[in-house]
Amino acid sequence: MSRRTPADSTAPPALPIADAAAQAMRPLADRMRPVTLDELVGQAHVAGQGTPLRAALESGRPYSMVLWGPPGCGKTTLALLVARYVDAEFIAISAVLGGIAEVREATARAAANFAQGRRTVLFVDEVHRFNKAQQDAFLPHIERGTLVFVGATTENPSFELNPALLSRCRVHVLKPVTAEDMLPVLRRALEEAERGLGGRDWQVGDDTLRQIATAADGDVRRALTLLEIAAELSGDSGRLDGKLLDQVLADRGRRFDKGGEQFYDQISALHKSVRSSDPDAAVYWLARMLDGGADPAYIARRLLRMASEDIGLADPRALELAINAWEGYDRLGPPEGELLLAQCTIYLAVAPKSNAAYMAWNQAMADVRAHGTLEVPLHLRNAPTKLMKQLGYGRGYRYDHDVEGGVALDQQCLPDELASRRYYAPVERGLEIQIRDKLEKLRAARDKARRR
Repeated sequence: MSRRTPADSTAPPALPIADAAAQAMRPLADRMRPVTLDELVGQAHVAGQGTPLRAALESGRPYSMVLWGPPGCGKTTLALLVARYVDAEFIAISAVLGGIAEVREATARAAANFAQGRRTVLFVDEVHRFNKAQQDAFLPHIERGTLVFVGATTENPSFELNPALLSRCRVHVLKPVTAEDMLPVLRRALEEAERGLGGRDWQVGDDTLRQIATAADGDVRRALTLLEIAAELSGDSGRLDGKLLDQVLADRGRRFDKGGEQFYDQISALHKSVRSSDPDAAVYWLARMLDGGADPAYIARRLLRMASEDIGLADPRALELAINAWEGYDRLGPPEGELLLAQCTIYLAVAPKSNAAYMAWNQAMADVRAHGTLEVPLHLRNAPTKLMKQLGYGRGYRYDHDVEGGVALDQQCLPDELASRRYYAPVERGLEIQIRDKLEKLRAARDKARRR
């Protein structure tokens, strides 16, 4: 089978001379969009030599897919390349702006193309925004091969897309593009006259381009936009000096989704860094989340949970510190209050760890659910009335403070069915070392007393 390239298919027509002004008005990021798979950067694991997708496109046998990745990583570009490589009509709809009417119109057009022997690539941007009924509308067309479906999403398809749609598509995970991978794109944009900013003698070094690429934070489209802004501000000088870059890159934000996959990945990283006693990683992830706009109250609640769940009685001061940090932030606000959250995060990371109380609680709850409403032993029951006393409520109860040593060792407090249960198992870290020693002696003495 011969290898297929975009040259074998019908390329988009060149703009006529009269539309040269319109060409110049297109954003640089759009003009520099890759026209071959070799120009696509940062996604070699998906579209590089030897990958199933590349082999499918070069053999002219495309398949339906879902492209999952952050903004600016090449999802739209890859969809355009799919159509270009297999000589298909490209139809794009947005799940943000469109609805079932647009879906029907697109599928009808694809069916007409199919009847004439031509393929259609239907690109659905932000496909996760479509509801179940809208997503289901694509299923019969994908199954019959009427169209090649390409959905793009920034959200985890496992949670956001219907299983029926996922079962008919291959999911490709696209990665943020590294700064090093962006450098050739930015350099090409400066050198190409037709599509890029060529025509001037640019005096721009790789360090300057690397600054722009780093500021773009994995988003090629953003990098090209920043370069275009810098080029416009530079005038005819052909130089992008430090002062100009500072102006262009000021107040740039990092990628962060306050309610999506990135948010939960980062809070998971923060929690697990604290649990692993790594203060450097913990404070880094805290900074990432606060920088991205995470709600400080949510982080404070999570720190409180860490103090209870992962430190517990190994260092009871951690719980107090977490509460104080939360209250302190409420009084100070940002940015000063953020230091309180950082101090708390570092303390929790270096504190001794124990999930013994957490495990004891979970096991006790499991027994509650498994054994139902077990009776309270009679001797532990309150007896405020004469009838209750006659029924044996409170009979035989021993008041521990009146017993030598302050503990009635032979007194059973659990229901008979759970008398042998041991929920709390202190670890040999922090304060729980002392708790463990005391509890072991107490339990041994209680067992001995009950055997008499």
